Amino acid sequence: MSTKSDGPAPNQGGVEWVYSSTNPEQLEARYDTWSATYDEEMGQRYGWSAPQMTVPVVQKHVPVTGRILDAGVGTGLVGQFLSEVGYTDLTGIDFSSEMLAQARLKNVYQVLRQMELGKPLDFATNIFDAVTCVGVLTLGHAPASSLDEMVRVTKPGGHVIYSMRPDYRETAGFVEKEAELTDAGLWKLAEVTDPVHTMPIGIPDALMQIWAFEVIG
Repeated sequence: MSTKSDGPAPNQGGVEWVYSSTNPEQLEARYDTWSATYDEEMGQRYGWSAPQMTVPVVQKHVPVTGRILDAGVGTGLVGQFLSEVGYTDLTGIDFSSEMLAQARLKNVYQVLRQMELGKPLDFATNIFDAVTCVGVLTLGHAPASSLDEMVRVTKPGGHVIYSMRPDYRETAGFVEKEAELTDAGLWKLAEVTDPVHTMPIGIPDALMQIWAFEVIG
């Protein structure tokens, strides 16, 4: 359960506010507070487009009947856009109970559960056809070790699909973790998109790419 949150400074956006959190408890509390206005602010203040950008990558690699885990579901934007193109078997997890409450209102997820990336996930091994993780592998949020559990819960032949800023990927251990999983024969790169400005209004220098890895076993 999160603790009571403070509020953003005058003229401070939600992204900058949550990124200034100093510990996981504060981060969770701030997401709880932000949850009710998250979708509106991310669209209007930032022009956030990574959820939409992820959809064609999923369509390329995951059948529409596939069972998908949306890891770091937030308010459910990824599921909303996936449902619009026919995906229905959607499970979501997030560490913020209030973000999960907002995702529940979209009525597109079959299951929503509170879990934290970077810790063991309460799912059996090899049960999802894909894992999506959008806007979560970032500063102060889920660590590179989160990828281990994403691979574990994905079926062989399934895909782990995630967004990340390329500059952050280079400095936060993700390049090394990707190589470790590749060298261990657990996955192989299937696709990486060109960099795109996914917050062109609020943070115009923020480039993001989508990586898709096929799980081998």
